[in-house]
Amino acid sequence: MAVSELARTRREQWAKERAERAQAARRRADEERLRIARELHDVLAHSISVINVQAGVGLALLDTDPEQARTALTTIKAKSKEALGEVRQVLDTLRAPGDAPRTPAPGLDRLSELVEQAASAGLTVEVEGKPPALTPGTDLAAFRIVQEALTNVVRHSGSRHARVCLAREGGALRLRIDDDGPATGAEAGGSGNGLAGMRERAAALGGTIEAGPRPDGGFRVRATLPIGAERVTHAKDVENARDTQEDR
Repeated sequence: MAVSELARTRREQWAKERAERAQAARRRADEERLRIARELHDVLAHSISVINVQAGVGLALLDTDPEQARTALTTIKAKSKEALGEVRQVLDTLRAPGDAPRTPAPGLDRLSELVEQAASAGLTVEVEGKPPALTPGTDLAAFRIVQEALTNVVRHSGSRHARVCLAREGGALRLRIDDDGPATGAEAGGSGNGLAGMRERAAALGGTIEAGPRPDGGFRVRATLPIGAERVTHAKDVENARDTQEDR
């Protein structure tokens, strides 16, 4: 009877452990799907906003200024090609496990590209400060936050000027994106999905996002991202990988 009871207890314990590992695997899969959806939203929202503005310019100048209309169409072609490349990069993560990305993830070293793209949409962006050395995860999150904030200025603000400030304070990167407003629609500062995506990116690294109207009528996005946060994420990934290996 004692041996039988011990065997039953062991079986229940093993079943419970298998259920917990399966639940953890499902949670990791859900988190990965959310990450991919967030990447696609950021890439497509920014690119389509620029394309929409340039398409409007092209249509308005098609008869009166064909050369300027040609420039707008050239911008649309280049931006759509770039967007397709970034979408492919995001979808590459759905390939067989263990495959390395074909191209590196974007980071703040490409901030000048965001400035140029904003300029093509009629938005002048002033950048203050230089980014410190960042881990890849933090670098990508910072890039996407700036990208989403500038996209929101193009789409939802009447301002044609924005400022991006970067600074390192202690062990954190501080980002600030300002525009002078006023908002051109009910969704001042951006849609709920865009702001939620920024908050999720920051929270995943242990950081924070503050976004809201300024007293002078503009809009401000503040982000604080711990520079060493990815080390914690990497340790969790190693632990998760170990659990997956045990399941196998």
